[in-house]
Amino acid sequence: MKYLALALLLCALLSLTNSQCFVKPQTYGMTHCKDDMDETWHAVGSKWRNSKCWDCTCQGCCAGYVTPQQFPDDCVSVFDSKRCEYVVHKRDNPTELCPIFAATGK
Repeated sequence: MKYLALALLLCALLSLTNSQCFVKPQTYGMTHCKDDMDETWHAVGSKWRNSKCWDCTCQGCCAGYVTPQQFPDDCVSVFDSKRCEYVVHKRDNPTELCPIFAATGK
């Protein structure tokens, strides 16, 4: 019975994690780390957003945006890399925004 409770707890915790993150290995005593996407160096303890819209520290990175998963069929999702966000709009009218019913990330 204890194992069943533990399994249920782990399943519940798994849904709270962000699948759009990754962890970077660290070396004891390091003072800087490299952003592998931009090939830039950053001081340990700093935070930055790279050119791929990932929010990073030397410990890892997470997507700095949400990804729309459910929206009306007559709409399309387009990524704006300057604003680091998806815009969901009508297929035939980009000025008319659509509602987002579900999204993942951030």
